[in-house]
Amino acid sequence: MMTDFNYQKDSDGIVTITMDMDGPVNAMNSEYRNAMDVAINRLKNEDGLTGVVIASAKKVFLAGGDLNEIYSMQPGQEQDFFNIAQTIKSQLRFFEKLPVPVVAAINGAAMGGGFEICLACNYRVAINDPKLRMALPEVTLGLLPGAGGIVRLVNMLGLQAALPYLMEAKALSTEKAIEAGILQATVDSPDELLPHAKQWILNNRNNPQASIQAWDTKGFKIPGGKADAPENNLFTTFAAAQLFKKTRGLLPAQNEILNVSVEAARVGFDAALVIESRSLTRLVMSPEAKNMMSTFFFQLNKLNAGASRPEGFDKSEVKKLGVIGAGMMGQGIAYSAAMAGIEVVLKDVSFEAALKGKQYSEKVLAKQVDRGRLTEESKANVLALITASNQDQDLNGCDLIVEAVFEDMALKHKISRSTEQYLQEEGVWASNTSTLPISMLAEGSQKPENFIGLHFFSPVDKMPLVEIICGDKTSDKTLAKAFDFVRKIKKTPIVVNDSPGFFTSRVIITYLDEGIRLLTEGINPVSVDNLGVAIGMPIGPLAIHDETALKLTQSIFNAWRDLGLESPIGDTSIMEGVLTTMIDENHRGGRQHGGGFYEYPQGETKYIWPELTTLYSNSDAEIVGEDIKDRLLFRPTIEALKCLQSGVLRASADGNIGSVMGIGAPTWTGGYIQWVNNFGLQRFIDRCRALEEKYGERFAVPQVVVDALESNSRL
Repeated sequence: MMTDFNYQKDSDGIVTITMDMDGPVNAMNSEYRNAMDVAINRLKNEDGLTGVVIASAKKVFLAGGDLNEIYSMQPGQEQDFFNIAQTIKSQLRFFEKLPVPVVAAINGAAMGGGFEICLACNYRVAINDPKLRMALPEVTLGLLPGAGGIVRLVNMLGLQAALPYLMEAKALSTEKAIEAGILQATVDSPDELLPHAKQWILNNRNNPQASIQAWDTKGFKIPGGKADAPENNLFTTFAAAQLFKKTRGLLPAQNEILNVSVEAARVGFDAALVIESRSLTRLVMSPEAKNMMSTFFFQLNKLNAGASRPEGFDKSEVKKLGVIGAGMMGQGIAYSAAMAGIEVVLKDVSFEAALKGKQYSEKVLAKQVDRGRLTEESKANVLALITASNQDQDLNGCDLIVEAVFEDMALKHKISRSTEQYLQEEGVWASNTSTLPISMLAEGSQKPENFIGLHFFSPVDKMPLVEIICGDKTSDKTLAKAFDFVRKIKKTPIVVNDSPGFFTSRVIITYLDEGIRLLTEGINPVSVDNLGVAIGMPIGPLAIHDETALKLTQSIFNAWRDLGLESPIGDTSIMEGVLTTMIDENHRGGRQHGGGFYEYPQGETKYIWPELTTLYSNSDAEIVGEDIKDRLLFRPTIEALKCLQSGVLRASADGNIGSVMGIGAPTWTGGYIQWVNNFGLQRFIDRCRALEEKYGERFAVPQVVVDALESNSRL
């Protein structure tokens, strides 16, 4: 019988089951379950069986659950999904109950369900590859490990030791896995993997304990004790409080993982497996998981695979990059490019400034060496790729030049005019502007078709997103080249069309504006920021404004006005009035300018500037908390929808990934546009209309939502 598993028994009685599913990777889908059933039935009828090796014919051992199947499950199908989870568990439990040893021969990454298969084996051996990783990343998609991963890891490591791998999706290298006691051995080459696995089985033919999992032995005790042990009791109480502080109860997967982990340390093994299946079933049906799966798996993979890249152009490669401006942004761009093996010329007005920019890379690389992630040789090789310079001619032969100087149109025009001559014949010029229109910046270029925006986020070496902005004359070929560069430096690209503020800056400004409006209406600034955090933003709008700098926002508005541009977000008079009061009258331009809405005493916790409450207090202010939270959530959502409606956004996926990775939109939403789909279009329309009636036309429903409802489609 043909199955997706290759089943072979050798002369020593060892059966090797090699997973080889249709498609590029092995996954826990219906094919997997059927193939596993076939293999199990054959094993039940084997004579002279001495052991089993589970291996993979793919580069990856097994990638995890079938997210298409999981995502398709809808409320009302809870029993169907629960049965699937229990089937997978019963199959793995069969291997644990076999009276012969079972070995996982790990040839590549074992993620999610792949790692869970390994945990169900008596012995685990992997190739000693520094890139090989084992992890349970389900929490990042709003789910939990559902093939016994929580229960086995808690029983194997103990409650406290297991939680970082479950709650934080902490990945294990082979070295770390051995240290943790999860992996028993490594081999140096793929050819040694199966022989090692089989030899271990042969070495343990007369050892009955080799085929029994620790938790199935009489008198087994979980490392660190059961859940009600005093240390664990105190730990879980503290962990629950810390978890709520971090998630505000908005990410149910973390709560479920903590609960299942505690139960795994409290009840019997098989009872805990059932609890795990029930919890996973609840999560699969939740809107939070649907949002996160849709955006952080399907849409993210689609974008990274090139959905926004124009077709018909060969893949290009930047071999020499020029970065003009060695400040915070420029030095981060230079580092990211050098790490990708690209030769970089980092230019500033003085050699000292350029050298200081290069020293940033040296500091970041030194930290990686200290942490064992990089060798001294690798560090030296990366640094050798960066040339600090104050000479324009050093840019000669660049495939791409990225300008990262102050947000001044005239200055940027001057730089592009004087240096674009050093580009290769079909080289690309990019501006790292965050708000100035690319079409207007391109007016300073002799080849506007080769001009594009590459908006990086700070700190560049840590932030995963790049916003690619096309001006009205940017060619598709230029876009394709810019896209290839962004992927080369391992960033996620979103592609948008030109507009003041583009997508990310434009949308985040509405969040800041709404926070300031609440402040001027008399809402206590502490409440404003706390309720911003309560909806899932990393910090409140006033705190964000301090970090990005009030002076910067004021300069953006002034620049738009000087260029004859209308604000894309509508009336900004209230915000501009507050900025005038804060900056011009009280000299409070933001954190980097000595303080803004907050005071920043050295070595102490920041606190609200005391006079802020006096300036904007209103004892008659009465706005219910739910309205405040909705204003802070709906306002940027509406702006994101307007960007989609007007064509600034080319696709919803760009908006969703951009809002989470670039703006910090609440993770549970899956991005502002995705959230509206699962919130319900009619429900969203009704709430917008209620907010518009109470607070003004900025909450008017974008037509794109009404159109989607009428056509019974998703945004």
